[in-house]
Amino acid sequence: MAEGPRGLLRAARLGDQTAFAEITTEFGPGMVGYAHSLVGNHHDAADVVQEALLSAWRSLDTFRGDSALKTWLYRLVHRRAMDLLRRRRPQPVDVDEFAELTAPTRHDPDRAAEDSEVLAALRAVLAGMPEGQRSVWMLREVEGMSYAEIGDTLALPVDQVRGMLARGRATVTERMQAWR
Repeated sequence: MAEGPRGLLRAARLGDQTAFAEITTEFGPGMVGYAHSLVGNHHDAADVVQEALLSAWRSLDTFRGDSALKTWLYRLVHRRAMDLLRRRRPQPVDVDEFAELTAPTRHDPDRAAEDSEVLAALRAVLAGMPEGQRSVWMLREVEGMSYAEIGDTLALPVDQVRGMLARGRATVTERMQAWR
């Protein structure tokens, strides 16, 4: 982003659709990944992000800048995802985005099978976590957000973020013990 997020935000506020498209290009993939971790499938995740981006476009003039643009966009995604989850029965979390974290296994079928089992186990652990812990864990471990960014995104105090993350990490560690 040549202009940086602030420059693009200023341009988008003035109605520059190209600037907003650049914002979407910059933050969209992470937003989709986060939405996917919350709603459990790509189709619903894409819908959630589309709704969040529409909401962002319509309310750019009300964004005060109290938080980073990324944080605001993720907060919109989180809200839309929670709305969707309230309307339907929860689905298991799909953690295919973790697949790239495992070493390439094309030449080792045993390793490929083990990696697949590890991902399935992690998917089950995340699906069984309370929603808040899962959200905090995903934003920190997958999206790489700081505690403050997570707090802004989820409207939580940083101390609560730290506690939820600690409990989430402990849950993952405990339930993934067999894979250590």
